Amino acid sequence: MRNQIDLLATVTVLGVLEQAYFALQVIYARRKYKISPPNTTGHPEFERIFRAQANCSEYFPIFISLLWVAGIFFHQGMAAACGLLYLYTRFKYFQGYTVATQGRLGPLYASARLLWLLLGLAVAGLLAHFLLPTPLRGWALA
Repeated sequence: MRNQIDLLATVTVLGVLEQAYFALQVIYARRKYKISPPNTTGHPEFERIFRAQANCSEYFPIFISLLWVAGIFFHQGMAAACGLLYLYTRFKYFQGYTVATQGRLGPLYASARLLWLLLGLAVAGLLAHFLLPTPLRGWALA
């Protein structure tokens, strides 16, 4: 069973590490600009870092859910590849946003396309699971 989900688990752990990195960047920015919690406003650079982290955190549950459904019901390798690309685009989004708000747009659109792709894979896999005869269901997990 582990070899059927090892790639998904790896991408999930990488995603969690990425979220931790983003959170640490907010902590460092709070210290640098002397902005104590619960305040979320202050220096513009802090606000961009805070917003970038919050936005990435808001989309993380959607990403993880789609990653696992697409990986289990469609194809683990394809879902994991999309997941790695998604994590990369979110990292570029975070980097771009911390420099200037316009810097987030290209990676934002790329990560949105990857989420739509994962959604499509998840739906296709679920449809195959429920609608195809049992012998044909295995194609998606190969």
